[in-house]
Amino acid sequence: MKKQSNLSRLLAYAGSYKILTYFSWVLSAAGALLALVPFWYIWRILGEVIEVAPQYENAVHVTHYGWMAVMFAVAAVLVYIAGLMCSHLAAFRIATNLRLAMTKHIATLPLGAIEQFGSGKLRRTISETAGATETYLAHQLPDKAKAMATIAGLLALLLIFDWRLGLLSLVPVALAFAVMSSMTGKKLQDKMTQYQNALADMSNEAVEYVRGIPVVKTFGQTVFSFKKFKGTIDNYERWVIAYTKQLRWPMTFYTLAVNSVFVFLIAGGFLFSHGGADGSVLLNLLFYIIITPVISVTMTKLMFMSENGMIVQDAITRIDSVLESPSLSQPEVPQHPRDSSVTLDHVTFSYDGTKNALEDVSLSIGSGQTVAFVGPSGGGKSTLAALIARFFDPQSGSISIGGINVKNIDKNELMDTVSFVFQNSHLIKGSILDNVRMGKPDATDEEVLAALRAAQCMDIIEKFPDGVHTVIGSQGIYLSGGETQRLAIARAMLKNAPVLILDEATAFADPDNETKVQAAFNALAKGRTVIMIAHRLSTVVNADHIYVLKDGHLAEDGSFAELSERTGSLFGTMWRDYQQSVRWKVAKEA
Repeated sequence: MKKQSNLSRLLAYAGSYKILTYFSWVLSAAGALLALVPFWYIWRILGEVIEVAPQYENAVHVTHYGWMAVMFAVAAVLVYIAGLMCSHLAAFRIATNLRLAMTKHIATLPLGAIEQFGSGKLRRTISETAGATETYLAHQLPDKAKAMATIAGLLALLLIFDWRLGLLSLVPVALAFAVMSSMTGKKLQDKMTQYQNALADMSNEAVEYVRGIPVVKTFGQTVFSFKKFKGTIDNYERWVIAYTKQLRWPMTFYTLAVNSVFVFLIAGGFLFSHGGADGSVLLNLLFYIIITPVISVTMTKLMFMSENGMIVQDAITRIDSVLESPSLSQPEVPQHPRDSSVTLDHVTFSYDGTKNALEDVSLSIGSGQTVAFVGPSGGGKSTLAALIARFFDPQSGSISIGGINVKNIDKNELMDTVSFVFQNSHLIKGSILDNVRMGKPDATDEEVLAALRAAQCMDIIEKFPDGVHTVIGSQGIYLSGGETQRLAIARAMLKNAPVLILDEATAFADPDNETKVQAAFNALAKGRTVIMIAHRLSTVVNADHIYVLKDGHLAEDGSFAELSERTGSLFGTMWRDYQQSVRWKVAKEA
C-alpha cells in the first residue's frame, strides 16, 4: 500500500475547505508572476532614459511605465493576500480538526497510556505541533508555490534579455544550491527530530516541575529538585550550540555564494562589452543587477522551506504517535458485574516490555471488604490498583470485578463501578459545585451538598462568601492539600461507585485535615469494596485483609494481627520500623 504524503494526510482533515488550499497555490503563483512585471517596466524606464540622455525631457513614457509598475506591484500584493486568505481559512480548519481528532482519541485511551505520554508532551502535541501544520499550510505551501513561480519567471527573464548574462547569474545560484543540499536531506531530518525531542522533554519536565512546586516547598528542596528540569534545559542548550556550530561554515559559504551574483555580472558585462560603452549591454546589465537580488531571497526561502517541511514531517509523526495509540478495547456484548468483588488471576504486567512491574499476582477481594496494599516503594502497589481500574491491561492473566473480566465491561460502566481518590487530587478552575459535580454530571445541587456534608467539607464552604459557588483558582482563592482531598472525596461520594481505590489519599493532609479526611473516608467506605494503598501503616490496622507486595510479587497476605505477629514476616518488620519512626523525637540539647 502506497504511503500517503504529508500533504495528503493533512488535506484529509480539510473537509470542504480543501479547494481553498489549491486556490491559495494558484493565487500565490499568479501573484509571484505579477510581481516580476514591474521589473520589466523598470527596464523600459532605464532604456528610455539611457536612449534620450542627456535630453531627459524627451523621456515621455517614464510616467506611464512608472504607474504601470506600481499597478502591477499593487495587483501582485492583492492577489497574494487573497491567496493567503484562502490558505489561512483551510489551515485553521485543518488544525482545528486535527486538535479535535487528537482530543477525541485521547478520550478513548486507557488512563495509564495518557499518563505515560506526560501532560507536557500531550499539551505540546495538541497545541504547538498541530500549530506547526497550520503554519505549513497557511504560509509555507503558498510561499513554495510563489517561489517556484518566481524561479520559472526569473529563468525566462534571465535568458530572454541576454542569455549570456543570464547563464552567468545562475552560476552562483548553482553553487548556493550545492551548499544548501549539504545542509538538508536525511541528516537534517534526524536533526529536526532531535530538536523536537529536546523541546518536548523540556516542556514535559517544565510542567511536572511546576506541578511539584508544593512538594518542593514543603520539604525545603532547592537546587536538587530542579535537577531533572535543568538537565533537559542543558541538553537543549548543548544540542542547539552543537548544531549551530556544525552549520556555521556551510551557512557562510551559502550566503557568500548566493550574494556573489554581482561579481559574475560585472565581470560578464565588462567582458561582453569588450571594455567599451555598449549601450545595450549596459542596459541589460542594469536590469540583471536590479532583478538578481530576487534570486537570493527566493533561494533562502526555499532553504527554510526544506527545513520547515521536515518540522512538519516530525509534527505529523508526533500527531500519529497519539492517533495511533491503541484505544481501550470495548466488548461487542458488554457484561455487567454481579457485585463489587475483585479477583486477580495470575496477572503479569510490564510498562516497557522488559522488566515486569507485576509478576504472576493472584488475589481475591470479597464484596464489601476493606483491603490494603502495602510494601516497599516500587513494589507494584499503585500499578496493581491501576490495573483494577483498567488504566492498563495486563500482558497475561485476568482481572475481574463482580465475576466479569474488566475487558468485558463497558468502559462507562467500569468508570461508574470504580472510583479512584489519588494522593494528589486535582481540581479544575471552576466553582466548588462544578468540581464536585464532575462525579455525577446530572446531580442536583441538593445531592452535591449532601456529598459535601458527608465528606466533612462544610467548614470549607462556610469560610467563603459565595459558598459552593466559589470559583477555585481565581482572585487568590486556593485550597490546602487536605481541603482539596476532602472535595475529591465528596466527588467520589457523589459518584457512589461500589469499588473505591484510595491511593495514599492522606499523604498531604495536615493533622487537623487528616482527622476530617479519615472521617470522610469512613463515611465513604460504608457498603463499598475499598482498596487502600498505604505507606502510613496506622491506616491499615482495621483493614479486613492486607496484601504485601515486594518487587512486583505478592510476598504475603493476611489480617493485621496475623501479619504483625508472624515470625520473620515482611509486614512485621515494616510495622516495627513504623512504630519506631512514630516514637522518634528530636533530642533537646542539654
